[in-house]
Amino acid sequence: MTTEIQASVQMPLLACSMSSRLNGAGWLLALCAGLGVANVYYLQPGLSLVQTEFGASPGQIGWVPTLTQIGYAMGMLLLAPLGDVLPRRRLILAKAVLLAIALVAAACSPGLGWLVIASIAVGLLGSIGQDFVPIAAQLASDEQRGHAIGLVTTGLLSGILLSRALGGWVAESLGWRAMQFVAAGLVLGVMMIVWRTVPDMPPVSRSRYRALIASLWMYWRQYRALRLAAVSQALLASTLGAFWSTLALVLAAPPFHLGAGVAGSFGIAGAAGAWVAPGFGRLNDRHGPLPAIRLGCSLVIVAFFGLAALPASLWTLAIGAVVFDLGVMAALVSHQTIANGLEPQARSRLNGLLMTGAMVGMAAGAALGGAAWSHGGAPGLYGFSALAGVAALAVSFLHRPTGNHSS
Repeated sequence: MTTEIQASVQMPLLACSMSSRLNGAGWLLALCAGLGVANVYYLQPGLSLVQTEFGASPGQIGWVPTLTQIGYAMGMLLLAPLGDVLPRRRLILAKAVLLAIALVAAACSPGLGWLVIASIAVGLLGSIGQDFVPIAAQLASDEQRGHAIGLVTTGLLSGILLSRALGGWVAESLGWRAMQFVAAGLVLGVMMIVWRTVPDMPPVSRSRYRALIASLWMYWRQYRALRLAAVSQALLASTLGAFWSTLALVLAAPPFHLGAGVAGSFGIAGAAGAWVAPGFGRLNDRHGPLPAIRLGCSLVIVAFFGLAALPASLWTLAIGAVVFDLGVMAALVSHQTIANGLEPQARSRLNGLLMTGAMVGMAAGAALGGAAWSHGGAPGLYGFSALAGVAALAVSFLHRPTGNHSS
């Protein structure tokens, strides 16, 4: 199979423009990816409103984001691989319809139990955002693949970071249920974009679903580069989980004494780092992924050592957020370039394995970052994150410089 698919398609706009107008086509995929993954996070800023309405305890309300994230991880493992055996355009359209229904169900929840069930479905189907990465990799040429993946990854991280700010604003202004209705409308907008622009690409594999899922372990064992990429990205993602899950606590403590609303605004600063990701994609295309991975790890280390060493201020915190998010993005684009270049007929599965590792790392980072904050305050939090960056950098030197990626 060639790297640039030349299939007969019903709606060929993106297929025709990925090579000739990569930026425009890539940003369109990035928009869809960001709007897809954002649904996993819209509700988080409004959880206090949900708690008040349903009279739930903090422990009970905590199950909503937890099970949403578990649903997202399960979607990466169980639904994302379907992109290798089903036409990706049709798969995305079906998931978009079901996701919109799940969001409406969440908005109409009569009680916490119903909301939890709907949130699991939202997380499961929120994996739709990751479906656009293999599409970009498949449509782009070898010379442009890193740049194309960088564009889509920019949309993914921007969706994660900006969704909290939008979710908090809408929940505060119109209520948490309104945000779910708005999200459903945005998903239908994504469906229309996909319907009009994404080519109806044929499946790249004809495996049965059971064999498809079983092959995940085979690929994990076969490709050493995939394992190293997943471990390294999990370590870097742990810094995301640690920082963003404790940011409200950092801002509430001395010397800031600020409310939780300011934490959402920091998502805008963090998203600024994501917009440089396409540049790292070009670096991958020209020099391979390892230089960008090591640069990204170094940026994470410098950012957190700087936060620990410099006097605490909103400016240093904002700059640190931009720099470390930039580093995580640089490495993620590079790791996705590695994963998507291993075996063209298994891109959805390989990307799913990589991102499952990242999700595990983010969840572990949230837990360990909270513990580091509890025992060591901000210096403990920044120290943990810097050490995670050092470990990720060390893993990057285990990659073989040759083209042999197998174990």
